[in-house]
Amino acid sequence: MQREQSVQSGAERTEKQNGDSQQDRITESGTVITNNGRHTIHCLTIIGQIEGHNILPSQNKTTKYEHVIPNLVAIEEDPRIDGLLMILNTVGGDVEAGLAIAELIAGMKKPTVSLVLGGGHSIGVPLAVAAKYSFIAKSASMTVHPVRMNGLLLGVPQTFTYFQRMQTRITQFVTENSHITPERFHTLAMNTEELVMDIGTVLDGQKAVDEGLIDAVGSLSNALDKLNRMIGSEQKPKRSKGKGKQSKKSEEK
Repeated sequence: MQREQSVQSGAERTEKQNGDSQQDRITESGTVITNNGRHTIHCLTIIGQIEGHNILPSQNKTTKYEHVIPNLVAIEEDPRIDGLLMILNTVGGDVEAGLAIAELIAGMKKPTVSLVLGGGHSIGVPLAVAAKYSFIAKSASMTVHPVRMNGLLLGVPQTFTYFQRMQTRITQFVTENSHITPERFHTLAMNTEELVMDIGTVLDGQKAVDEGLIDAVGSLSNALDKLNRMIGSEQKPKRSKGKGKQSKKSEEK
């Protein structure tokens, strides 16, 4: 009886510790790890502004790239994690920090799925398309516009050339990781007939899919279903390869 009680109390302590660690993970980095009994999925949220080399004011909601980058490395290296679900609701932010995160996600071998909720604006566009498959909610939107910069700028030709090169990097990344053409992406970014105070284009959920930026309109359940299917299809060849090795060994015996 006492042994059963001690085992039960030990299980309760473990459950409480797991719950506390999950809560700490959410509070510190906006991530959570879920397990449906078949696959373990790491959920990463990218919200507010992407904070890069400069610290933003404390009242701003931010995603810090020095937190996200180590997380992505850990996800890719951890054998217990099968895939990554990335949820975005961002207004954009630091261009180089956003591109760095997007490049890491695009270079991951594990299955990755992104879901745009609310908005995936500015540098949020490369982040959304970086996943192997992307969803956008019906009510969400994405703003495509050229690179901009705050602060002091020198009015010289070299500054314009720098902006052009940075815009080329973004265009190249987006078009390589989605179905939109460079010409069409440039046209959307340079549109002067839609925004009052800026140039660019706002795309709602279905329009983003029609333009080829996003793969499909969907919600959380669609994103999780797709990710689980991707994980399952990736694990099947590994299982069959393992069975082949076992049968070969039995034949040799």
